[in-house]
Amino acid sequence: MKALADACVGEVVKVRKNAAQDSLKERLLALGLTNGADIEILRKGPKNNLTVYNIRGAMIALRREESRLIEIY
Repeated sequence: MKALADACVGEVVKVRKNAAQDSLKERLLALGLTNGADIEILRKGPKNNLTVYNIRGAMIALRREESRLIEIY
């Protein structure tokens, strides 16, 4: 299993599964992290803790703990 947190800057990946629970899962779904969605990794912050993604035309920043819950291919 490859997580979104493991993707490199410049890659475009697809969401396979959202493994978050409860309100976090709802938040990620509202941000566009649905199965099959394309995500482009734009840049990583200091110590790779915060990463900026292009999800359906919007720039979204997620913490490493959140992006580890998204399975990609």
